[in-house]
Amino acid sequence: MAELKMDELDRLSSSTRVTVRRADQPDPRGKCVVYWMQRAQRALDNPALEVAVRAANALGKPCVVFFAPVPFYPHANLRHYRFLNQGIPAIAEGLKKRGIGFVLRRFPDHHLLKFCAEVHPALVVGDENPMRELEHWRTKAADQLRDPFWTVDADVIVPSKLLMKEQYGAYTARPIIRRLLPEFLQPVGNTRAKTEWQPPRGLRSLKPDIDITEGWKLDLSVAPVNDIVGGTDQALKRLKSFIRNELANYPVDRNRPERDGTSRLSAYLHFGHIGPHTVALAIQKANAPKVAKEAYLEQLIVRRELAINFVRFNPDYDNFESGTPWAHKSLAEHAGDPRKIYSERQLEDAQTHDPLWNAAQMQMVKTGFMHNYMRMYWAKKILEWSKTPARAFQMAVYLNDKYELDGRDPNGYAGIAWAIVGKHDRPWFERPIFGKIRYMSFNSTSKKFDSKSYIRQIEELSPQR
Repeated sequence: MAELKMDELDRLSSSTRVTVRRADQPDPRGKCVVYWMQRAQRALDNPALEVAVRAANALGKPCVVFFAPVPFYPHANLRHYRFLNQGIPAIAEGLKKRGIGFVLRRFPDHHLLKFCAEVHPALVVGDENPMRELEHWRTKAADQLRDPFWTVDADVIVPSKLLMKEQYGAYTARPIIRRLLPEFLQPVGNTRAKTEWQPPRGLRSLKPDIDITEGWKLDLSVAPVNDIVGGTDQALKRLKSFIRNELANYPVDRNRPERDGTSRLSAYLHFGHIGPHTVALAIQKANAPKVAKEAYLEQLIVRRELAINFVRFNPDYDNFESGTPWAHKSLAEHAGDPRKIYSERQLEDAQTHDPLWNAAQMQMVKTGFMHNYMRMYWAKKILEWSKTPARAFQMAVYLNDKYELDGRDPNGYAGIAWAIVGKHDRPWFERPIFGKIRYMSFNSTSKKFDSKSYIRQIEELSPQR
């Protein structure tokens, strides 16, 4: 029996999706397996949670999730925390159905080491996050924990490490991802815990419906949004609606900002309220044209995981230095070109001469969302209206991270890098200011969709309160 137990643990720890950050045998005297939940905020189709539960079952111990939000998550404000907060009840409900414990705490009672001292785990499992600050948290935990510590790449289909290095573009990443998809695009599993969690006497945990931000000193300048609600249950409703109503027309409508033709799942994916496996498998099974399903899966898997690859392997992912050499050279050659400059305040308040850009900015400010096609145009105009490309990159990151619900995310940084410094793109025709960076203009962009309708829709939106 002990040999079977060790075989299962060895199989779990040797999975390509798992990184053993502190190697040791699980303590047989341990009372449980702890899953330190951060990025993958869900009980459904969560590869990190699945590893934790299976390890707990092999050890004959209960599994407990420890979730402890903090007010100093990089660049987060009240808009982001409200959406995160809305997802907590669904986490608690989903874990309860699987017989998994849930301990919710918040800053300043958020320390993983202190929690582990209270529950005495045999093993600690976490999820991975390629962002530098969050990776630092995991590295620090590995140094300080006394228990074995594994992290699981839970929010990609193909484990990020298998792309091995920073990929030059989609055309280099796509063959690798597609070759590995049959192996990794499989149901995650939602194993039930065999041993029920019984919390130690006196163990403190907050109620799932608590306002975790009460008393915190947060950036209150960005209001929460009303039109989208966080949580796995809400994400599943949105996915079902997209498949039923929009998927068939996705190849065309995804490039029409005036139409509601996208999945609107980016915020749920960012917070981990839904995972890419859930979405991709549902799309595969959908009764929709093959071309539509392939177009969506290209964005969900290849493009999204290319962005995560960029952040994982490029330490300058959120600044100008991440650009390609040809882009740096070309932009430098046009550093002295005359340009119209807008101040930070003018950009943030959407006070430019360009009504299409202003509409995109206000869509983001008011709703926490900007259509993907407009994101490209939006970032390129910031390049055109800034003193330097480095300043343009900084400003685009600032606005994206502040207002977008899915800000502070690899997709956002990769998109800005594509627009401003040629990442994942190729040289184009020489132009003033842009050099060989791909150019987008008001006239050409407006001809590709009903820009007047889009602008009118945004002008009619009410500010969020």
